[in-house]
Amino acid sequence: MNIEYMGLRLVELPLRSPFRTHQGVIKQRPLIIVEVADRLGIKGYGEVTAFAEPFYTSETIQTAWHIISDCIVPTIDFQEISHPFDFPELLSGIQGHPMAKAGVEGALWDLYGKQTGQSLSGMIGGRKKHVKAGAVISLNDTEAEGVKALEEKGYERYKLKVDKGKELEMIERVKQVSPDLPLMIDANGAYTEKDIEHILALDECGLTMIEQPFQAGDFFLHQQLQNRMKTPVCLDESVMNFHDAMQAIQLGSCQIINVKISRVGGLTAAIKIHDYCAHENVPVWCGGMIESGISKAHNLALASLPNFSIPGDLSGSDRYFEKDLVTPGIRLENGEIEVPSLPGIGIEVDISYLERVTKKAKTFRL
Repeated sequence: MNIEYMGLRLVELPLRSPFRTHQGVIKQRPLIIVEVADRLGIKGYGEVTAFAEPFYTSETIQTAWHIISDCIVPTIDFQEISHPFDFPELLSGIQGHPMAKAGVEGALWDLYGKQTGQSLSGMIGGRKKHVKAGAVISLNDTEAEGVKALEEKGYERYKLKVDKGKELEMIERVKQVSPDLPLMIDANGAYTEKDIEHILALDECGLTMIEQPFQAGDFFLHQQLQNRMKTPVCLDESVMNFHDAMQAIQLGSCQIINVKISRVGGLTAAIKIHDYCAHENVPVWCGGMIESGISKAHNLALASLPNFSIPGDLSGSDRYFEKDLVTPGIRLENGEIEVPSLPGIGIEVDISYLERVTKKAKTFRL
């Protein structure tokens, strides 16, 4: 791929309104934008979507900067990479840190697509020209006007962030606004074994799924719950790699898996999980991380694969940010988003705005 340099930018994007879950409130979204360029000056972009604090996984934006700068760059011979699939193989000596790895791999995929004139969706076998979008209802959005505004945009699946012990109240509040809304709840691992009977009571709510009830990695409790519950259990934080996905399915710990490119370590791993789930007849959907249009473009390509049969967290550029890092922004129309068809991720990065929101930057000659 003739890679000449890599650049890192720590950016901070202001949110249109605070995003609140039981884990905390996000007002500004820090992200690391990864840029790789070849000797002809062709550039590819990826994004590290870790948060500032380790509330979602153990990674943070600070640890990702360190891992890329001090571990990945010094130990990987980028001249050995002829295809993005080569990159994960070169990382065998670096354990964990999937978000840091995914950000670099994403930039390589974008660069390779631009070098070869292929769209990211086309390179990975995507079939859909448009993908259906789902909305996340944060704890700030549960009032009638917030739900109605999302419904008017045509979202086809709604994920409600809930406070433990207030689920029925919050579900009822949303259903009073729209009784037939295809609604799921996301617990982000808030429950323990003592809460199983409480969770089972939610079976009567007609939810499309319950996402990540227990702590990440606890396949046993998820198995016990799914064995007793008709509502599908969906795993998110528990699936950090392909082995986790395989283990969850073989143990019967879930009926659905949320695939996030950054959480599983990159697009290569996400494709492998998709293929395995398709073979096992387990539907998947593409999760979101309150990310910029760079990451969203990667997500759209992934969601174009055939087994992504459930609408994902694939919102338009204006869902969270006053201004996105890409131009033109990603648009949601009638509950769908067009999958970019131009080479690479298929959208342009707004370089002037990127520079304006950059807090620090670093360049590595490779």
